[in-house]
Amino acid sequence: MENSIRTTLADDGTVTVTVSGEIDFSNCDEIARGIRDAVTDWSPPAIEVDLRDATFIDSTGLGALIEGYRAAVASGIDFRVVNPSDTFRRVLTVTGLSDFFGLIEAADAQSQATGS
Repeated sequence: MENSIRTTLADDGTVTVTVSGEIDFSNCDEIARGIRDAVTDWSPPAIEVDLRDATFIDSTGLGALIEGYRAAVASGIDFRVVNPSDTFRRVLTVTGLSDFFGLIEAADAQSQATGS
């Protein structure tokens, strides 16, 4: 099975965890571990979870993101979810997780830029 996550370190120290495909019970532990490992291995100023290539998320996938959020915040690291599809954004908004994952500010900035 192809690895569903890729971790990269930017010049500014930000770690990006890119998730591909489905985020569900079959890989939620791997995703949570990938985020936790980024926290402990690099102690970055920020972690971004890039959902551009993610196609689906279920409750266990949300749990993996929450676990990653908790690990980052406990270490004083900024945690953001970036590039969610409209469907993912709705799921995160309905579940009340947009605030935790930094999506409110991004949505507000986008609305202001487009005049919406």
